Amino acid sequence: MKSQDTKTPTIQVLERSFALLDVLASYPDPVSLKTISEQTGLHPSTAHRILNDLTIGRYVDRPEAGSYRLGMRLLELGNLVKARLDVREAALGPMRDLHKLTHQPVNLSMRQGDEIVYIERTYSERSGMQVVRAIGGRAPLHLTSTGKLFLAHDDPQRVRAYATRTGLAGHTRNSITELPVLERELARVLQQGSARDDEELELGVRCMAAGIFDDQGKLVAGLSISAPADRLEDGWLARVKETAAQISASLGHRGDTARR
Repeated sequence: MKSQDTKTPTIQVLERSFALLDVLASYPDPVSLKTISEQTGLHPSTAHRILNDLTIGRYVDRPEAGSYRLGMRLLELGNLVKARLDVREAALGPMRDLHKLTHQPVNLSMRQGDEIVYIERTYSERSGMQVVRAIGGRAPLHLTSTGKLFLAHDDPQRVRAYATRTGLAGHTRNSITELPVLERELARVLQQGSARDDEELELGVRCMAAGIFDDQGKLVAGLSISAPADRLEDGWLARVKETAAQISASLGHRGDTARR
């Protein structure tokens, strides 16, 4: 008898897909269609049809006719989930320490498509600044300090594609809305290993950010301080970079890839 916590998918094809993936996950090597059919109780033609669709989505690979294994898309998604969980866990303590030093909001953000998404924040009423974007909030890459970090680590062709897709729409009179200006800004970001938002997303708010890297040297998140424009102290930047490096080290990062 199933426990009350165990739920069955209401869509039959999803239930069958989950069963197929579970079978593939239980074998270290490619599995034949015959074995999959026997293990799941599905007719071979049904299993074959669903596996074909999963192959199109790269959730399943077919190394040779009649055999299947888990696909690379699952690895990509798994790494994404792992990175998000690990980064937040590793960052919370250092973020709180940085907030105690500056008394300003400290943000942890990750890239999702053409935007950053805020996944954690430490702040208090003492900052004197209203937190406009809550956890889960989003903002365009080119208007934020963390977003600039991610764009700076893209190749020039991808940056141009981003500019074409988004039109580099601005939010304030300080927003960067022209590609040549953005490209010069990104070159500075790479050289300095940090980025700034000078009232480009919101008037009256300035930010500074440094990158967080994983054990493969990949930029996975950005750590930033937001403050009223007249309160952001340049001296904090070194501490932001030190804190980001501390978080990166806890993720297994070795060496300095903040400059490429």
